[in-house]
Amino acid sequence: MKIKSERDFWSGVMFTVVGIVFAVGATNYSMGASARPGPGYFPLLLSVILAILGGIVLFKSLTIETEGGDPIGSIAWRPLLVIVVGITFFGAALPRLGMVITVPILILISSLAGDEFKWKGVIINAIVLTVFSWLIFVAGLKLTIPLWPTFLTN
Repeated sequence: MKIKSERDFWSGVMFTVVGIVFAVGATNYSMGASARPGPGYFPLLLSVILAILGGIVLFKSLTIETEGGDPIGSIAWRPLLVIVVGITFFGAALPRLGMVITVPILILISSLAGDEFKWKGVIINAIVLTVFSWLIFVAGLKLTIPLWPTFLTN
């Protein structure tokens, strides 16, 4: 069997493997019932959907011809490292600096991963995402997430 799209093939393999691994992990939690789902119900459902989508992409890569085989290019190390650093910073800084400061810094760091950096766009994104994060996680879900730095609230 010939791989007709290298990019789709490896994407399909990745989605399928991640879906299966998370589906197996979700079985460690109570499933509950459809009317009253438990903590493992939603992760299992999402991981099964991910594995099925991975299978579809994998099938497509083996059946539909693409021009030149759609090879995988080199790994974009800079954006990968910048995003990992941004997420790591966010996880470490959120308890100390609070959401109001940490989310805009995460947006700033993440925007450095792209080729088109514009201050106006970064500032607008930071404001909008901070407000929506507060609306969803603090106001909507009632999660206990610090909003302000610990040195200001003590």
